[in-house]
Amino acid sequence: MKLAGQLRLIVAALTVWTATACVARAEEANDYPTSARAEYVYGCMKANGESRQSIEQCSCSIDVVASIVSYERYVTAETALSMSQVRGNLGVQFRTSEQANTAVNDLRRAQAEAEVRCF
Repeated sequence: MKLAGQLRLIVAALTVWTATACVARAEEANDYPTSARAEYVYGCMKANGESRQSIEQCSCSIDVVASIVSYERYVTAETALSMSQVRGNLGVQFRTSEQANTAVNDLRRAQAEAEVRCF
């Protein structure tokens, strides 16, 4: 069990490091990499139907989110949402972190704005 916990910490650290590297490579401060945009649209389409209309709406949605939330903040929120589902102490740290909760709330507000504008 102790090894599994250490591996989770290493994976979490690598995820954050990779996301930080993507931010450094972005041409502009608020530019989302294509892969991040594609993942968002794919997940959005799964939730909203896999139609031509959902492609348009989901593409609009990520554009709105990107205009409101910096990519670095987006990565923080996505990481917090993902890691908060982990059981045990590591998950608790992400569920109770003020920084993580603030980033998640920022993302949710941006998604609500995208819902109004695009759907």
